[in-house]
Amino acid sequence: MAHGPAVKLGKDNASGYKTKLGVMMFIVYTLIYAAFVGINATNPHLMQNIIFGQTAAVVWGFGLIGLALVLAVIYNNLCTKAEEKLND
Repeated sequence: MAHGPAVKLGKDNASGYKTKLGVMMFIVYTLIYAAFVGINATNPHLMQNIIFGQTAAVVWGFGLIGLALVLAVIYNNLCTKAEEKLND
């Protein structure tokens, strides 16, 4: 089987917006993650509290995973709208 020709990509006028948005979301996530790590390092007994039938550490850990997924969906939607608007 032969590979077809490569797709020609033009200039992405939304790349600056996408970069700023990605960096901003990365900083937000990093600060929340750093708080999680900081609490675990300095005051680990707080993570033993029971929330929703699980320890705070488990709830917070799954919350971080969920937050990453939510941020990814938001990033994708905002970037798609920016590309449609700026790359006409």
